Amino acid sequence: MKLQRSGFVAGIALTAAIALTGCGSDNESPGSASSAAPGDCVGGSLTAQGSTAQKNAMDDWIKAYQTKCADSKVDYQGTGSGAGIEAFIAGTADFAGSDSALKEEEQPQADAKCAGGKALNLPMVIGPIAVVYNVDGVDGLQLSSPTIAKIFAGKITKWNDAAIAAENTGAKLPDAKIETVHRADESGTTDNFTKYLSKTAEADWTYSNAKAWKAPGGTGVSKSDGIATKVKSTPNTISYVELSFAENSGLQTAKIKNGAGEYVELSGESAGKTFENAEIKGTDGDLALSLDYATTTPGAYPIVLVTYEIACSKGSAKAKEVQAFLKYTSSSDGQKALADLGYAPLPETLRTKVADSVAKIS
Repeated sequence: MKLQRSGFVAGIALTAAIALTGCGSDNESPGSASSAAPGDCVGGSLTAQGSTAQKNAMDDWIKAYQTKCADSKVDYQGTGSGAGIEAFIAGTADFAGSDSALKEEEQPQADAKCAGGKALNLPMVIGPIAVVYNVDGVDGLQLSSPTIAKIFAGKITKWNDAAIAAENTGAKLPDAKIETVHRADESGTTDNFTKYLSKTAEADWTYSNAKAWKAPGGTGVSKSDGIATKVKSTPNTISYVELSFAENSGLQTAKIKNGAGEYVELSGESAGKTFENAEIKGTDGDLALSLDYATTTPGAYPIVLVTYEIACSKGSAKAKEVQAFLKYTSSSDGQKALADLGYAPLPETLRTKVADSVAKIS
């Protein structure tokens, strides 16, 4: 089941006309789009790390930016969201990529690295989290959040368990042991996936949400590409990974039951619908989002993530270099470059907010 990237992009594009809560057009600078144009080049080098979910996007962005800005160098390492935030706080990363906004306890530590300013959460890459599996002869697997929670909590251990069979009438489910696979490193993808479970299957998922995997059992694998490789090469496995990695590895993806009671296939339109209820909870240029994982919007695919760039609003020794690069990533051209990579552009109402925040970095 390989999703068409053009369909994914088209689906997200539908949300461009939808004003996210807190994303109105009031107080927007008329020059937002032009201020984010990829024409600003600042010579020098940047060191960044973090989210592996956005690694493919970053690689493409860096290549395009360095081609346009020959005197600029950006080194981004996909070390995982947790490691990226730690590096930013330690001062060894000029900006960080994270699949989750800074947590309450992390914010003051990150702010301390921004003399006279604060650390901003800037959403830059949008994508859904696919539940991927490798079960011979089983196509179009359907799963609800309680069943997913029970599988990853070790309460359902066989593929032909009654709970799975009840959601997949007529499927030939094998009498085989399920091997769950999770991220071994701290990951914002894990944080978002477990947040989905904790919000929609509270009775069956008692481990809350975190970047570090908390449930017992299963096999831990580092990085998103490691997850994709493990599932592709190991029968009877199930895991979670970003769409771009699922697509690149040709993995089967499950249909997920949403709050409206529908089993929804992962597609551009279905993922985009979840952002209809997204809410900006940050203030003063911080654009941390709150997503409704239990969305009852018909046709919405509920497991989505947003990758943030964590950067100083002011006070960074590399402020000009960071601003120049993020002007490109948040520009219309930069966002359009995601189309062929299994990601999707930010809705325009949100992109202009990001561009405005980037334009004020000093």
